[in-house]
Amino acid sequence: MGEVFASMSPEHVKHVAHFVAEVFGGDKLYTTQDGGSHAHMIGMHIGKMLTEEKRQRWVQLLLKTADEVGLKSDPEFRSAFVGYIEWGTRLAVINSQLTENPLDSNEPMPTWGWGETGGPYEPS
Repeated sequence: MGEVFASMSPEHVKHVAHFVAEVFGGDKLYTTQDGGSHAHMIGMHIGKMLTEEKRQRWVQLLLKTADEVGLKSDPEFRSAFVGYIEWGTRLAVINSQLTENPLDSNEPMPTWGWGETGGPYEPS
């Protein structure tokens, strides 16, 4: 596991927790305490040269943590959560190959949504 975290700051876990919580509608701790913008978060990945192997390991750890902290386990929520994590980590790999930040500082923070499903399944 150490190889996954070799290039991360000791504060990375807190920043990720703040970012994911904010994206999913929680307090704006990433915005107010950890950099303030989506462009800043993207900028933290520039030049890190993340690999697919590291991305997959990171996803595995995030999902294990979700289970450990008791995040909702219903299929619709977990599908949306995994979809967001997959999307975000794949963007992190892409951005990590760049030498300049593609976003301007006014780029809004992304927010999570239900996507195509329109919300959790509710039986009739």
